Amino acid sequence: MPLLTLRDIRHRFGGDHPLLDGLSLTIDRGERIGLLGRNGCGKSTLLKIISGQLTPDEGTIETSGAVRVAYLEQRVPDAEGSVFDVVAGGLDREGTLLQRYHRASRNVAEDPTEAHINALGELQSQLDAADAWQLQTQVEKTLSRMDLAADAPFAPLSGGQKRRVLLARALVQRPDLLLLDEPTNHLDFNAIRWLEDFFARFEGALLFVTHDRRFLQRTAQRVVEIEQGRLLDFNCGYEEFRERKEHLLHVEAREQEQFEKELAKEEEWIRQGVKARRTRNMGRVRRLQEMRAKARNRRSETGTVDFSVSTAQRSGEKVIEVEGLSFAYDADTPIVDDFDTIIERGERIGLLGPNGSGKTTLIELLLKERAPDAGSVRHGTKLQVAYFDQHRAQLDPDATVRDNITQGLGDQVTINGQERHIISYLQDFLFTPERARTEVRYLSGGERNRLLLARLFTRPSNLLVLDEPTNDLDIETLELLEDVLTNYPGTLLLVSHDRTFINNVVTRTLALEGDGQVGQYPGGYDDYLRQRPDPTPAGDGGDGSSAAARTASAPAKPKKQTKSLHYNESKELAALPEKIEALEDEKAALEEEMADPAFYDQEAAAITDASKRLDALAQAIEDAYDRWATLEDKRAS
Repeated sequence: MPLLTLRDIRHRFGGDHPLLDGLSLTIDRGERIGLLGRNGCGKSTLLKIISGQLTPDEGTIETSGAVRVAYLEQRVPDAEGSVFDVVAGGLDREGTLLQRYHRASRNVAEDPTEAHINALGELQSQLDAADAWQLQTQVEKTLSRMDLAADAPFAPLSGGQKRRVLLARALVQRPDLLLLDEPTNHLDFNAIRWLEDFFARFEGALLFVTHDRRFLQRTAQRVVEIEQGRLLDFNCGYEEFRERKEHLLHVEAREQEQFEKELAKEEEWIRQGVKARRTRNMGRVRRLQEMRAKARNRRSETGTVDFSVSTAQRSGEKVIEVEGLSFAYDADTPIVDDFDTIIERGERIGLLGPNGSGKTTLIELLLKERAPDAGSVRHGTKLQVAYFDQHRAQLDPDATVRDNITQGLGDQVTINGQERHIISYLQDFLFTPERARTEVRYLSGGERNRLLLARLFTRPSNLLVLDEPTNDLDIETLELLEDVLTNYPGTLLLVSHDRTFINNVVTRTLALEGDGQVGQYPGGYDDYLRQRPDPTPAGDGGDGSSAAARTASAPAKPKKQTKSLHYNESKELAALPEKIEALEDEKAALEEEMADPAFYDQEAAAITDASKRLDALAQAIEDAYDRWATLEDKRAS
């Protein structure tokens, strides 16, 4: 018998169309189900209905006996007390008793007065009466299993640490079904990989919402998707889901094309009928009215985000030059130490590192928003920066969506020299006219991220700095953002814990590896894993942050000499991707110049020299690729 079954669930939050419209779902024991859908389609609402936080307007939920359901929500709630208090709080009345007992035990340890000892004895009696000692053991085991310090205060923890505590709070209930809403948000690579490995051993059923495609691929055994209020069950893993979805979209596009042809034919028929003043077939007229209504509904239901970045004039060739950069909050924990690098125009740089390693601090140093302890940061010419802040501090929660873009200065925005009405522009980011008048405080996390991107992209820039832009965005929007950033003509600095996003966007990686060291590697996340000097085991999080811990716990082993390249060849190989990109940029600029008819108004010698240079660049690019392939093969061998 299924663990839980939902039948014909309907739910609305005002408006004409229900958010969930006759949705049905069956969950079996031990299943791993990934729940997909666009921002605002009702994924979080569905999880709240299953958890009992919301009651649907219509429909039923059937369970096989007493089913324990635990829910890890998307937003991290404010909570007081210690980590133990928060975790034990998931156990209702017995949890409150455990919280009091834990505090009393601490009081006795710190100050063994008679009053404290008597209070502890009274609580021990209450735990005996409630038969709750096994719950005390359960909390302690969960804390140990998840490497959490019981007495640490909850409030000052990082976002990733808080999510781990809240997961422990859910797990201590020993749920038959665990509901997770964006569990990887604010987690670094280590924590995400730990989570993947943990869920591989979890005995209960999982239903989770995530935008992390690598996490989906490794965790989901079944994918379901909310579309237009209903649930599509693909009953397969994520990779097969992508193939099926692509085929489905292709079929729908063909059907839509045929529908549009039929609609155009019917519209032409009725216009001709009006012209000729002929009596019209009313059945056919009614069919046309139905087709028009269907077309309106389809357009309103299948809107797509349309990102367009406002770009400034080209910056200089050198965007940022760093020499001997050092910075530390205290002497024992340097963020960077004697760091040198040059960031050139057109590069897309990814910044990697565990939570708290200083990625945002490094960005502030590179942008000259923070003064270094030593060294220098020089900016190139004509630099215009647009900065996406992961905390969304640039948004005014008391202002409306439209006023956060226009700042009350009229109804127009300018994108690449073209005037757009603010409502039309916001519709490109899936904000309806009604939603555009909503205060930001009422927006979901995904909507806030879309709004911040909409605001950012109105600012002309040639250096785009994005600090965790992917949190809360749906996969379709993520893939569109990837395309926009890949084709962005300026320079990009990107902080993200989305491994697939990093792989698909960046051309070079800067990794904060501890002790102030910043490794520099061509390519994205997977390229970094292959190239880093101290690879972590398969179960590690993959950013090298636990190397010190492994050294302390394992006996030292002599390093094998596996390099087949000598020093100069290794140096040449590391420099080749940047050299190739510079050659390709020069070739593209020359081609653009030669495409202008005015180019051929100059002297014949100049035109001939430009043509020769274009041929030489094409040959140099081909030679560079051949050399790169040769050195890669030698290194791999």
